[in-house]
Amino acid sequence: MIKNTRHGYGAVAILFHWVMALLILGMLGLGLYMVRLPQSDPNAFALFQLHKSIGFVVLTFAMLRLLWRAVNPSPKLPADMPVWEKGVAHLGHAGLYAMMFLLPLSGWLVVSASPWGIPTIVFNLFEVPHLPVPGDKAATEALAAAVHEYGAYFLILLVAGHVAAAFKHHFIARDETLRRMVRPSRAA
Repeated sequence: MIKNTRHGYGAVAILFHWVMALLILGMLGLGLYMVRLPQSDPNAFALFQLHKSIGFVVLTFAMLRLLWRAVNPSPKLPADMPVWEKGVAHLGHAGLYAMMFLLPLSGWLVVSASPWGIPTIVFNLFEVPHLPVPGDKAATEALAAAVHEYGAYFLILLVAGHVAAAFKHHFIARDETLRRMVRPSRAA
């Protein structure tokens, strides 16, 4: 089953979910590690280039995932789920999608506004041009860096909440919410 049904996710949505989960967890771990490295560390440049490269992959996948979601709506939440819980679930998903775009874009803006002018060479294959930065580049860089940093911490909270909710559905509510994101199913 490739496409979603009213009751379960299709293979494409499941693949997007888990690939994005691995990329995002890897990016968060790499980012937390990188910012603690001294700039003189011989690995710092390569790690920052890797972080930027994966960031563009995340941004690309986020766009593709959102496009897939637009033409292939998600299954309904469990009918017995309280209204407030459905609202929190929708807000959490909206936050996750927002961060999938905000973090790569803010990182790109940091690099674009930086006085260093270091190019981004995605996986040593091609250069991504810098974004145009009008006005005070130093202020833009500082703001974008703050958004990137605090957005990453917010994403960690969102991911933790998402995982906790999945475990709650699986172990406490004992419903199909987590299982339907693990394997495609046509059945209700």
